[in-house]
Amino acid sequence: MATFALIEYQDAAPEVRAVYDDIMATRKIDWINNFWKAIAHDPALLKRTWESLKQVMGAGALDALTKELIYIAVSVTNNCTYCIASHTASAFGKGMTDAMFKELQAIIGMANETNKLVTGYQVEVDQRFLPPLPR
Repeated sequence: MATFALIEYQDAAPEVRAVYDDIMATRKIDWINNFWKAIAHDPALLKRTWESLKQVMGAGALDALTKELIYIAVSVTNNCTYCIASHTASAFGKGMTDAMFKELQAIIGMANETNKLVTGYQVEVDQRFLPPLPR
């Protein structure tokens, strides 16, 4: 259960509605998901988070599906059930296949395992992996 009641569009203050409208227009959808409704209790946080997310997840050097895959991986590692669900749905919408999802989960598991082994064994970074790195 959310800490605060979710703020629905019809109950939102004008500055919150403006962000909701931008979310729907940018995503070409007709609804607002619960994450935004939950943080709408702080309109400045809502606006700042949406603007940052819109910029980071927008067009860039990485394609949209790759960005979603990274988001899923970080969300799994951080144990964010909501983010795993929402970004998995988004990734399938952007072309992720079942095989890609399964491979992604294997990579996430392996990365977490080897990260913990490196941490436990206190492995020093190889000199050739340190900057400046060849391009």
